[in-house]
Amino acid sequence: MFGLTPFSAEWSNGRNVKSRADKLIILVLSAAGLSLSACNGQETKKAIPAEEIFPVQTVAVQTGNMLRTLSVVGTVRYRRETPLGFTTSGKVSAVRFNEGDNVKRGALLAALDTTIVGADLSVAEAERARAQSEFARIAELYKEGWVTKARYESADTAAKAAGARVSQARFATGTSQLYAPSSGTILARNVEPGQVVAAGMAAVILGQADQGFIFRVPVTGRDASQLRAGMTAEITLDAVEGGPITATISEIEGQANAATGAFTVLFRLPAQAKLRAGQIGTASIKLPAANDGAMQIPASALFGVRTGEGLVYVVDAKTSRVETRNVMIERVMDDFIIISGGLQPGDSIVVSGGEKLRTGAKVRPIAVTR
Repeated sequence: MFGLTPFSAEWSNGRNVKSRADKLIILVLSAAGLSLSACNGQETKKAIPAEEIFPVQTVAVQTGNMLRTLSVVGTVRYRRETPLGFTTSGKVSAVRFNEGDNVKRGALLAALDTTIVGADLSVAEAERARAQSEFARIAELYKEGWVTKARYESADTAAKAAGARVSQARFATGTSQLYAPSSGTILARNVEPGQVVAAGMAAVILGQADQGFIFRVPVTGRDASQLRAGMTAEITLDAVEGGPITATISEIEGQANAATGAFTVLFRLPAQAKLRAGQIGTASIKLPAANDGAMQIPASALFGVRTGEGLVYVVDAKTSRVETRNVMIERVMDDFIIISGGLQPGDSIVVSGGEKLRTGAKVRPIAVTR
């Protein structure tokens, strides 16, 4: 019994030690499990961030049949700008006005040296006197039957021709001086005293004040085809105070400029004391609706612009998400774009608030009217 007691006690103590170790392991595992459970619980309770929804303004795509305003830059000009020249060649003896000078009707503008034209008139008058004297002598002989009818008619023709040369020389003498056909402004002075000029050369160009002023603007062929004489426009000139001037189309040139392809449109301006040739301004023309089927979108809807094309955001009505759409640009107007492809009438496009958008972003569209 004495030998078993220590063994029994030792075994008993060993069993107790193992029991305590097992309990310790269980406690550690339980703590780990509780910690893991706690962590899982925290992850489960963590909130999932909500998808950001972007507020945007949208418009529906429409066909380009709305009234629009065309703004073009032009210049004020005299309605009649008349080149004045001499009917014969000669040497300029005097030029009395400079460019920009105002002249009165009948004022002497320039003159040729009359030495040559005066001599031509004298020669013509002398020839006429000789031819008339010869005709008178032949006429007497013809009555008496000494000369033939052919000789008589030849003398008559020579006398008439001499008279015509006198008239021609007298006309050249009269037109050797240039007089202003109306009051106005010298727009160009092309000759100087002592200069030899050819017949028909424009010595000066006169802007005739009694014909008033016009406003000339270049318009592209497509827009020009929608304009008609009598249509109105608002002309804004920096040099003329008091607001825009209402003017009407008086003429549309029938042929486009060979260099630019634009047609010149003339607006008749009402009388204004401050109007001057050469003033620059802007004409705002209201064009009629064009039912050509083209679509128009606000310029603010376009981004990523390249040559002839750009991008827009289109909103899906079912999902309220946006997609990127490529559009073909046909024309760029003042506040909107005419496009020829990429969209359909009725498509809802973003016009404001698209700075943070990406393809697939969700939006809260706010429709705006145009």
